[in-house]
Amino acid sequence: MLKKVTLLAASFASAFALNSVELNINDKDLELGAVIDIANLSDMTEPDTVFLTAKFLHADKANGDITSNADMDDYYEVGFLMKRDFNSNLEIGLGMKLNGTKNFASIPLGGEARYALDTVLPMYVGGVIYFAPSVLTMSDAKNFMEYRLTLDVEVIENAMITLGYRSLDTDYDKPVARDLNYNSSFYAGFKFKF
Repeated sequence: MLKKVTLLAASFASAFALNSVELNINDKDLELGAVIDIANLSDMTEPDTVFLTAKFLHADKANGDITSNADMDDYYEVGFLMKRDFNSNLEIGLGMKLNGTKNFASIPLGGEARYALDTVLPMYVGGVIYFAPSVLTMSDAKNFMEYRLTLDVEVIENAMITLGYRSLDTDYDKPVARDLNYNSSFYAGFKFKF
């Protein structure tokens, strides 16, 4: 399975002129991500300002509130993100996503920030927060909240080692109202920029 997903990600990266791809893992979870710079698809957009994003997370019950792996559906998301550099060290973005699992769907709105630290080896600290109230949820969803903290270390130009923490809260309205943390875990991985 992992070989197929990795080959698919590599094919996707070369076929669509991606801005970056990432692979994040821990002992139980696998996450794949991709970012496409819209400027690669259209001459009407400035480079590094507007992006399409996609993520896939195959999570395990051990890192969330769901009690059975049989109930642990894979998490998918596609998104739209606009970013701006505020100075040489800080970039801030605003975005929206369509995400979900088998019985859960939402359209969260949120923001992202990344700060370049002044170190010998390039390092970046980042944060992400997205929220969908009940008006932006579908299926059995009540609301959604995601936050992430990351540290990227650029060991080779455009190749980074990532350490991070993510929390995905998927609160349900049906069949019984319940607040579930889909995934809350530390992870490590690689990020490659093109």
